[in-house]
Amino acid sequence: MEYILIFISAIFVNNIVLAQFLGICPFLGVSKKIDTSLGMSAAVAFVLVLATLVTWLVWTYVLKDGALGAGVNLEFLQTIVFILVIASLVQMVEIVLKKVSPALYQALGIFLPLITTNCAVLGVAILVIQKDFNLAQSIMYAFSTAIGFGLALTVFAGMREQLELTNVPKGMRGMAIVLVSAGLLSLAFMGFSGVDGGLRQLFGL
Repeated sequence: MEYILIFISAIFVNNIVLAQFLGICPFLGVSKKIDTSLGMSAAVAFVLVLATLVTWLVWTYVLKDGALGAGVNLEFLQTIVFILVIASLVQMVEIVLKKVSPALYQALGIFLPLITTNCAVLGVAILVIQKDFNLAQSIMYAFSTAIGFGLALTVFAGMREQLELTNVPKGMRGMAIVLVSAGLLSLAFMGFSGVDGGLRQLFGL
């Protein structure tokens, strides 16, 4: 049940974009078309899970106090090490995909390099440490967050495609109506707040 709660909470209640405001750059920049949104969502899901797995292992067995067996505290290096790990992973994944699966590499295209600057990936890596998740919980949280990111991105892309067909007032055209629409979508997701707390009470967790 704990994993189900993590799944529901990460997608709807604490959506990484609409509730925690991480990953705003791709949310606004790659959401003009549903096709590009789906491509970005797939690339983020893959890298997010992989990056969370590796950074959790690095934190637990290298950076955490005493993890090296000599009581060396390297926790202050968390942010810079996580950034380097994520950037390296993206480059490695790009190289491997280019060699092993050129078709998938072409499909992902520009989305893989963009993930390096996606703060949602770094944010999730840090959040699983702050929440004191074990490895399985961390992977579930990363996977659920990726689904939540993809859901928000795809729904928002659909909204923007519909906006292209409407007669938006001149003063609201461009980024103005985009930001208003993003705010309305965020308000809609706020309707899920309290769902995880209610489920915890229901199942006595």
